[in-house]
Amino acid sequence: MTQDHTIEQAELGKGGPRVGVQGLGCMGMSEFYGDTDEAAARETLDAALAAGVTLFDTADVYGRGRNEEFLAPFVAAHRDGITLATKFAVERTDDPQYRAIRNDRAYIRRAVEDSLRRLRTEVIDLYYMHRRDPAVPFAESVGAMAELVQEGKVRHLGLSEVTGAELREAYAVHPIAALQSEWSLFSRDVERSAVGAAAELGVAFVPYSPLGRGFLTGAFADAAELSAGDFRASQPRFTGDNAKANAALLEPVRRIAQAHGATPGQIALAWVHQQAQVHGLTVVPIPGTRKPGRLAENTAATRIILTPAELALLEPIAAQVAGDRYPDMSSTSAAREN
Repeated sequence: MTQDHTIEQAELGKGGPRVGVQGLGCMGMSEFYGDTDEAAARETLDAALAAGVTLFDTADVYGRGRNEEFLAPFVAAHRDGITLATKFAVERTDDPQYRAIRNDRAYIRRAVEDSLRRLRTEVIDLYYMHRRDPAVPFAESVGAMAELVQEGKVRHLGLSEVTGAELREAYAVHPIAALQSEWSLFSRDVERSAVGAAAELGVAFVPYSPLGRGFLTGAFADAAELSAGDFRASQPRFTGDNAKANAALLEPVRRIAQAHGATPGQIALAWVHQQAQVHGLTVVPIPGTRKPGRLAENTAATRIILTPAELALLEPIAAQVAGDRYPDMSSTSAAREN
């Protein structure tokens, strides 16, 4: 399918910004997926905006700030036409093995100032808590985020990888515009509680990795095919017997794609978009790419409507997936579900 017009828009949360119904995840432009062609990545940003994509997603942890710095010129050139989302909570140091989850007020205050400086902007449109530290009460962490709204440094608040109960608890402190968690044909644990709570509260859902980190597109069938430095090589579902079993699950995706004259990736994205109607909430997935051609393919998926029979064919896939989505699932919402 080819791209022939811009995508539709949706509102992020009650009173939140209107954005293109598909955003762009920018993480891979700076880290995690091997070397990046910077010129192609910048061309992708421009192509996204031309296609109607207005939600651009980054985080302070991506490249240890380099992704925010990379986006700064694009942000400056199009500040009034985009919705800029970034995140705090994952602390890194010069030690490549070090990771810590920080939700305390002092850290949040420092993190937002660092992000504003790197992005060269005076305000962040959507500021997410990237991961949850259950030891820090929401009254402190979301309360500190709410202060940033009052001070004009942040416009709207978001959370990532929280349970339905946690979303309700946070919302009681301050309205939440968006919940960002992994959601795809391969990862549906968010449907246990988070999706229902978001629908109930009027919180938009922003699925990350809606293409299963590229696996659902058929771009690779085993981590052994990936380039050096690609973090997917450490993810259990992409290696060994797990990868082989999971690749076999893609047969119905390929069959439906052929019927629509589409790609498997487009069918996977169309499925995510259609969850808005299934669950009664706004859904704005943020597939990441560094290539303009792939960007056009992804946005074209917003115009594919799957039939009830096709949805039924895809329904069993997630329950059959072998392997966790991270080697350590402790910081995800799935680890804290009752």
